[in-house]
Amino acid sequence: MGQALYRTYRSKNLAEVLGQEHITTALNHALKKGTISHAYLFTGPRGVGKTSTARILAFEINGLPYDENRTHLDIIEIDAASNRRIDEIRDLRDKVHIAPSSAKYKVYIIDEVHMLTKEAFNALLKTLEEPPAHVVFILATTEAHKLPETIISRTQRFAFKPAGQSKVIEHLRDIAKKEKIAITDDALALIAAHGEGSFRDSISLLDQVRNREGKVDLAEVQAVLGIAPEKLIHDITEALSKHDSIATASHLKVMHSQGYEPAQIAKQVGAAFRQAVIEGKTATGHEVSMKLLADLVQVPASPDPRAALEIALLDAALSGNTGNPASPAAHSAPSQNSSNSSSQKVMSEDVRTATPAIQIAPKRPEKERSEKAAPDKIAPEKTTETDKALAARQPATDLAEPLDADSDIILTNEAWELILNALKRKHNTLYSMINSAKPHFEAGGVTLEFSYAFHQKRINEAHNKTILAEIIQGVTGSSLKVICIVGQGKPRVIPTVPMPAAEGEISYSAAPVAAEQALADPGEQQVPAAQPAAADQTPQAIHQTVDSASLNTISDIFGGAEVLES
Repeated sequence: MGQALYRTYRSKNLAEVLGQEHITTALNHALKKGTISHAYLFTGPRGVGKTSTARILAFEINGLPYDENRTHLDIIEIDAASNRRIDEIRDLRDKVHIAPSSAKYKVYIIDEVHMLTKEAFNALLKTLEEPPAHVVFILATTEAHKLPETIISRTQRFAFKPAGQSKVIEHLRDIAKKEKIAITDDALALIAAHGEGSFRDSISLLDQVRNREGKVDLAEVQAVLGIAPEKLIHDITEALSKHDSIATASHLKVMHSQGYEPAQIAKQVGAAFRQAVIEGKTATGHEVSMKLLADLVQVPASPDPRAALEIALLDAALSGNTGNPASPAAHSAPSQNSSNSSSQKVMSEDVRTATPAIQIAPKRPEKERSEKAAPDKIAPEKTTETDKALAARQPATDLAEPLDADSDIILTNEAWELILNALKRKHNTLYSMINSAKPHFEAGGVTLEFSYAFHQKRINEAHNKTILAEIIQGVTGSSLKVICIVGQGKPRVIPTVPMPAAEGEISYSAAPVAAEQALADPGEQQVPAAQPAAADQTPQAIHQTVDSASLNTISDIFGGAEVLES
């Protein structure tokens, strides 16, 4: 059985440890001066030489020639992943006081030290702080953040860094030459990139492709790694940029049918979008792109990577239509250049025909605009007593403060649906209130007719109007005037439920007016006439029905809320 290449070409001395010159230089100086520390901590990613350096250092401290296949009684390696309990560390603590058998120092190499339990760390702490003079500890880990600060502070820490891609390629080319492996430079570059700075991973991949017939090229390395061709990745990013969910699903189906791993696809698409975000060339919008990148990072760890990838990509394809150049509403929005007012009203017939969500009204004289009375534009046919009571309580300045408008666009139902969908994603509470209003579209603005004054007052708050203005601006590309009024709404109809009453007492019904009058002044309340109780209803059932009906009516007025049972 042959030996793996990464073992064959493992470093034999500190000078052969590649890419970590800042560490090997310091250790060589310490060896020459005899200033050896009692404890070292080697941290960094996998495959960069932590364990090899620890073994070399252990032999160098004792002045012994390094031989990977040779074991020494005074150089003890402990795998903390399988010896992580307090019992193993107590055994180590008891044995450190025994003098070395033949070497100058007894060296303990604890690999993956972050795997030790809390109790094991506590047992190691005192020994690590004041070890016998003949003992040296070398700790190695890929996750230094999991180590207690009390352990880290008692060691000399050396941080290993990922190897540069050019250095990895050079090392791979040297190994390929020695092993007589015919391979192209493009293939070596892909192997080094896939290794992500790890010499061991890169050499292992070279070992995997060495048995291919003929010269190993880029396509063969891609096949081994399961990397999708660049054209497929380009096609799927184009589909996402155009918000084409059908094309996105089609490309995904092709990738899955050809056997490409979802984790690898997620990695490639993520790399493409990351580069686009850095260069400012993303066509999906900043928020959509960043959410997609976050979702793609989670795909490899998902219990169902294929489903996670499909959901992430389709969500990005279906999101971002509002406020994006690809949005139909945004395409039809006129230019906002105030220096040329006539150009604001120009729209090509083909665009208006293709996207009828927004229309352009004829230009109105300035005098007509200024004299237009927005609040009186739509007069309610009828106002309930509750509406009058609530409207009387709020300041007059909150009734109808319109947003400044700079366009004569007339919204339609299609555009209003886009605005509501965008508002729902950003602020669900405002969406619930505005969705209950009846919109009236007019040139340069929209009048929202609410059934209840409470909702109208909430929307007129400065913070909420700012949110609504940003949504409208993002969808239409223009600033529109928004007027909020209280009109004749259609409250939820709640059936009258009779209550049992003794002689001389009053029975209350659960009609909406009764519930609304509870919010008005006491003097304005009206008591409905008493009605006999239904014969087939118990007092408890009737009481529960009335409570539910009353809550529904109050919810209509004030919006949804969580009700906690006592």
